[in-house]
Amino acid sequence: MKNKHSKVALITGGSRRIGAAIARQLHVMGMQLVIHYRHSETAAHALQAELHSQRSHSVLLLQADLRHFSKLTYIIQQVIEYYGRLDVLINNASSFYPSPIGQVQENDWEELLDTNLKAPFFLCQAAAPHLIETQGCIINLADIYGERPLKSYAVYSIAKAGIVMLTKSLARELAPQVRVNAIAPGAILWPEHTQDEVTKQRVISQVALKRSGEAEDIAKAVWFLIQEAPYVTGQILTIDGGRLLNN
Repeated sequence: MKNKHSKVALITGGSRRIGAAIARQLHVMGMQLVIHYRHSETAAHALQAELHSQRSHSVLLLQADLRHFSKLTYIIQQVIEYYGRLDVLINNASSFYPSPIGQVQENDWEELLDTNLKAPFFLCQAAAPHLIETQGCIINLADIYGERPLKSYAVYSIAKAGIVMLTKSLARELAPQVRVNAIAPGAILWPEHTQDEVTKQRVISQVALKRSGEAEDIAKAVWFLIQEAPYVTGQILTIDGGRLLNN
């Protein structure tokens, strides 16, 4: 029932928001998917059912808390056991909340660094032998705040800056067999604990294109890096409508 010849992509945090948009894009292009989720079980099963209605037996769901180190190797093992291969690792899962200086606790540091940096690194390490075998690629979700920090989000910004260096370091380590790139979104989807309209409009006023982006903008960029950019590695593709031009 499983197509051993179709390429396989693992998407962490893939059941909702940008992760779900990436899943839909890769699925429509014919890839087999492994969608990881932590708490969003209902959304994960709904997305699986949606995609299975288009192509049966094409989506495996895996639940795990990426802060648990032992789960990281387990996730990769499950992918190989189910599909027999791994071609693409997309480190999309993220934690995002304020950490103003003077109020940061050790558990804030650990959660934000574990989810945004430690888990991607160790997933890459576990996946590397399988990606080498398939001449695959890794795509990390960075952030424009990894280059220019967001006020009151110091720990998150530090973690995303780490993702930038992780991307460049692994691009050297895993070449020539595996390409490693990152995407740095700007104003794409508003946080779920979202700001008021005044704050949103202030952000948009700083964007050269004067509008927010769509999750599909990121999904299309992911597909470009997978399929259309065989000579691109170690790069951070910024998709922010020109926001960094004004900082």
